[in-house]
Amino acid sequence: MKSHRKELWFETPERLAFVNITPQVEAALRESGVREGLCLVNAMHISASVFVNDDERGLHQDFAAWLEQLAPHAPVRQWRHNDSGEDNADAHLKRQLMGREVVVAVTAGKLDFGPWEQIFYGEFDGRRRKRVLVKIIGE
Repeated sequence: MKSHRKELWFETPERLAFVNITPQVEAALRESGVREGLCLVNAMHISASVFVNDDERGLHQDFAAWLEQLAPHAPVRQWRHNDSGEDNADAHLKRQLMGREVVVAVTAGKLDFGPWEQIFYGEFDGRRRKRVLVKIIGE
């Protein structure tokens, strides 16, 4: 069985952002040489996410609005985590909602997606460098 590991790094200028990372994951899959297996993609930071969905701008705006309703950034004093001097409690909650990782099947050397599916990096406390792990295993 083959195993391939790659780190992707991101630093978004915005506090909240969604980045389509499908091309980078596909490149890692090509590098791996795996034709049949699994591809794990996970955010290696507790205020960021990786998820699968549609690459449609309106949907991404809906995600941002929905997340802000469920876990608003302000007022920052509403969250106990921020008592430590931080202001990113909402980012931790948003990450919990959107998820830490995805696993995508690899079939015939390609990510085996359903219609419209793409892989996204979700940033909820941007303006600093964070990493995503891509781990591919198979034959």
